[in-house]
Amino acid sequence: MAASLKDSSEGALDRTDVKIMRALHADGRLTNAELAQRVGVSPATCHRRTQRLFEKGHITGVRAQIAPASVGLGALVMIGVVLDRSSPDSRYAFEEAVLKVKEILDCILVAGEFDYFLKIRARDIADFNKLQSQTLIALPGVQNTRTFFVMREVKENGRLPF
Repeated sequence: MAASLKDSSEGALDRTDVKIMRALHADGRLTNAELAQRVGVSPATCHRRTQRLFEKGHITGVRAQIAPASVGLGALVMIGVVLDRSSPDSRYAFEEAVLKVKEILDCILVAGEFDYFLKIRARDIADFNKLQSQTLIALPGVQNTRTFFVMREVKENGRLPF
């Protein structure tokens, strides 16, 4: 386990904190009472600890996972991006522009053949083609892209192994 197990008063994660995070990671819809029962602490203690985990940034959010096809976004596309130069300014300009494109779900800086990988949801190939020709090619600093249409999602958003 990557988390340090020390006294909770020091701000490090202890076993109870890890149990809370694991339980919420598995089911974010748990009520505080259900969570407290699973973890083996009082509801007041559970609430206080959960709030601290949010405040310290260990838990960054809890949200519903929406089935993309059910909202008309059945096409998943991965794009490898190569920038024309790899300077802090060019990366910053690219990243700032990417943050404004709602169809881009993830933008990851990588090492290797590409500078970034983008994960995009679209209605279909025609919808993606429109996004590509009107928005993606206009992103600052883009020299080259390589597009991968996902045929099947075998595992997505797996749980963290902690």
